Amino acid sequence: MQPTIATVSLNSAIDQTVTVPGFTADAVNRVETVQVDAGGKGVNVASFLAHFGHATAVAGLLGRDNDTLFARHFAQAGIRDACTRCEGATRTNVKIVDPVLDQVTDLNFPGVQAWEEDFAAVSGMVAGLMARGLDWLALCGSLPAGLGPESYARLIAQARASGVKVALDTSGAPLGPALAARPDIVKPNAEELGAYLGCELSTRDEVLGAARALVDQGIGLVSVSMGAAGAVLVRGHEAVHARPPRIAVASTVGAGDAMVAGLIHAATLGLDLAETARMATAFSLGALGEIGPRLPARAQIDALARDVEITALG
Repeated sequence: MQPTIATVSLNSAIDQTVTVPGFTADAVNRVETVQVDAGGKGVNVASFLAHFGHATAVAGLLGRDNDTLFARHFAQAGIRDACTRCEGATRTNVKIVDPVLDQVTDLNFPGVQAWEEDFAAVSGMVAGLMARGLDWLALCGSLPAGLGPESYARLIAQARASGVKVALDTSGAPLGPALAARPDIVKPNAEELGAYLGCELSTRDEVLGAARALVDQGIGLVSVSMGAAGAVLVRGHEAVHARPPRIAVASTVGAGDAMVAGLIHAATLGLDLAETARMATAFSLGALGEIGPRLPARAQIDALARDVEITALG
């Protein structure tokens, strides 16, 4: 099946989730369970969308030394493997889940070293996917060493020239140039957006004002996540606050990526802003209830969506 949605994962990761009840620093800890998944934001978004029946592809970079896990995952999930292999090994990120203290500790490793020729290969692969009828391109995650902060902006310009819509989920140095290129959807969290603006966004009104400022700059839909407080979504003159129900959190792995997938899924259905907020929040909640980057059955996502409280904002 020809992919209609592609994600770009320039800094993929092997996600190792270990369960350690009563995890304690500077002590011997006993691991109860271990789960290893092919991950990274772009890989996760594609996986979630494939779970909902979308024809997806992943472009980006994978280290040649340990790409077997990714190749197997793409084949099992029905995702087109459009990744460029480069020298070295894809990084491993470790999440230590403590179900007793209800805490998650992240250990994020550095990624591969990339070069301009690697980026050119990814850009060429993306061009080939777009030429065959791509509707959406999702640019997700951090950039590896060696690639400049304008890398996502270059891909956005490439997509816009081909009439392909773009969703963006990144932070730090790449965020400013990418926002200036005006993607169709952006999903920062409040801390990431505050860092970009040089201020702290501590209230809903502050988040709303910041999101509206981005929409005024020409971005189609801005979704700012605020953790347990939900998310503020702004599109055009409309704005809503999506407040999630309380659920048991199994793992935070992929929850933000699931929201990106939910936003794209909602866009393919042409949902209004309130229903988009419900769907995206339900995707995120679904991921929170699973160990590792995966979603529950569609019926459970639909049930979660019904429990999301939507408030229109003035």
